[in-house]
Amino acid sequence: MNPISWFEIPVINLERAMEFYSTVFQIDLETTEIDGHPMALFPADESGPGCSGALAQGDSYVPSVDGPRVYFQVDDAEKTVARALKLGSKLLYPVTRVSEDLVVAEFSDSEGNRLAISQNVH
Repeated sequence: MNPISWFEIPVINLERAMEFYSTVFQIDLETTEIDGHPMALFPADESGPGCSGALAQGDSYVPSVDGPRVYFQVDDAEKTVARALKLGSKLLYPVTRVSEDLVVAEFSDSEGNRLAISQNVH
């Protein structure tokens, strides 16, 4: 069992953040409201490993590069970083092979959060 069941990424401007995440990760997000907070839900596959989460806007959601790092699994780290940089992201950790079969990188999102990506390589 994976111990993480859900995550929420703080955002200041939900629409701007949705555009950023949709473009960088090439996904569709679904808007909703949970407990009075506007949110955008990431796609979820209940039959697959891992968990899903949301972009969340509200007084208690404060973006930061100093908080937890959420890793997004991607097929191509170089292309993902390139899309983020094209949207104005700052590269915080370059695409780096950290083991024989894993590549990672980190960059800022549109709201000022630190994001991490991982790519399995063979």
